[in-house]
Amino acid sequence: MPLPDAQILRAPTVTVLARPQFLEPAHLPVQWRGEATDGERLAEFAGRLCYMSQHNPAGRTTAEYLENIKAQGHGSVLEHATYALLLEGVSRSLTHELVRHRAGFAYSQLSQRYVDERDACFVMPPAIIGDAALEAAWRGQVEGALDSYVALVEALMARYGWVEDKVHRRKMAREAARGVLPNSTETKIVVTGNARAWRTVLELRASEAAELEIRRLAVAVLRVLQGEAPAFFSDFAVYVAADRVEAARVTHHKV
Repeated sequence: MPLPDAQILRAPTVTVLARPQFLEPAHLPVQWRGEATDGERLAEFAGRLCYMSQHNPAGRTTAEYLENIKAQGHGSVLEHATYALLLEGVSRSLTHELVRHRAGFAYSQLSQRYVDERDACFVMPPAIIGDAALEAAWRGQVEGALDSYVALVEALMARYGWVEDKVHRRKMAREAARGVLPNSTETKIVVTGNARAWRTVLELRASEAAELEIRRLAVAVLRVLQGEAPAFFSDFAVYVAADRVEAARVTHHKV
């Protein structure tokens, strides 16, 4: 059955769910300089506590302080600031790669065992976009897979009609039928990571060496996080690579 265009996705969506809230202790005030977000000030406070330098002897702004932290490679203070993002319009192929990044991250992903995928969306691989013949071939494949999934769910529900618990019966059917769905099936995932962990992922996955879909997501996440906490991610720069696709490079590697 032909899929409506609304179920063919060509770009991810990144939504901020949570950001740090910094509550400065009254007995250890910092002499702040410049504007900063709560996450950035939390990291500066943590760094200054190590040396009890709350009086800010160098007179640095928070951005300058964190730039020095990155240059020195003292990334541990960045771990105090965490950001939770909702990622949509991404494929299960992408999340299979993303969840390999364990340190500093938490993941909660849509379950195909419980969620009915008959109305699933599909993420078109970036390498296919713009080539009419390739797009048509790919659409035919995912449409056929979805038809097979729907037919299998219905057949399995009938086969296990003797199972009185309808919720369990649906789970049995969906967990078996999901095997025919392609890696391009769209998923949704909540990802929470600290700023240091996000920097590592962005350095690796926004690079020219990364697979195109996760690279596209990494660039989108970078732009969101630069808006959330520019001082943490100011040394990343987005550019158009030799393959004519956006990538990003970083000045301070694996802080």
